Amino acid sequence: MLLQHLKHKAIDKKRWDEKINASTGHLPYGQSWFLDIVSPGWEAIISENYDYIMPLPVKRKFRIGYLVQPLYTQQLGIFSSQSISSEIITLFLSKINYRSYQFNLNENNFYENAVAYPNLVLKLNNNYETIFKNFTKNTQRNIEKALKKNNHVEELTSTDECLLFLSKSEDFLPFKPSELINIIIKKGLELNKIRILGVRNLSGELIATSCFLVTKLRLVYLYPVSNEEGKKDSAMFALIDYVIRKFENTNTLLDFEGSRIDGVARFYKGFGAINQPYYMVKKYRPDFLTGKF
Repeated sequence: MLLQHLKHKAIDKKRWDEKINASTGHLPYGQSWFLDIVSPGWEAIISENYDYIMPLPVKRKFRIGYLVQPLYTQQLGIFSSQSISSEIITLFLSKINYRSYQFNLNENNFYENAVAYPNLVLKLNNNYETIFKNFTKNTQRNIEKALKKNNHVEELTSTDECLLFLSKSEDFLPFKPSELINIIIKKGLELNKIRILGVRNLSGELIATSCFLVTKLRLVYLYPVSNEEGKKDSAMFALIDYVIRKFENTNTLLDFEGSRIDGVARFYKGFGAINQPYYMVKKYRPDFLTGKF
């Protein structure tokens, strides 16, 4: 297999996106609009006809180039509609011409020399009643509790209300210094690549929101936030229940993006989600590149 390293300007983004959208798993992180935001100037390694493609999230420090996983980007690695063997992964990694890298391969890039990280996903290819039976008793009780509150789940068409809600949340404080989330949400909504759901109380006030990165067969659960009322009313249970009802009997995969945090993972597993891991690879991460002087 012949591979070519392309600088950013040489990438045919139209062709690139066609291949990403046709790739196994329908992961959104490799789409050019998303990469342009989280990793400006990203480069790529491609095979003939773009049949196998791998984005390179390049950063530079002291004019030294290195690869690092971009913020808010769970999985990258090699994308293809064809099978991706360990030999192909090894070949792609050998073609990286940067001495230092640490980034995540995707769920279709099993590589025994990598570190596996959990990602919990739920197939929605059954009717709601069948999916509901696989919920834990605690999740079923919380959904029933949430529905009794008569709070309303709806799709938000403006980013402003969502971003204001996120900015006021104490749970979201670690993300406040970054404008990156704002840019992702605004651009994603503009391109119809993101959907925003909100839960309103009887007074019409938002008490919970979440965004979803949308591809043909995948919904990626992003930036979920509930205020105190939302937590008390189990509003996020109602929001996820709404999504499952809306996409029942489809080939859609609800992707919860993790988690390695026990309490968060327990919430996802409560809906019957199963682990579909992704893989981290790294090579030579000197302290002067990571900032650990």
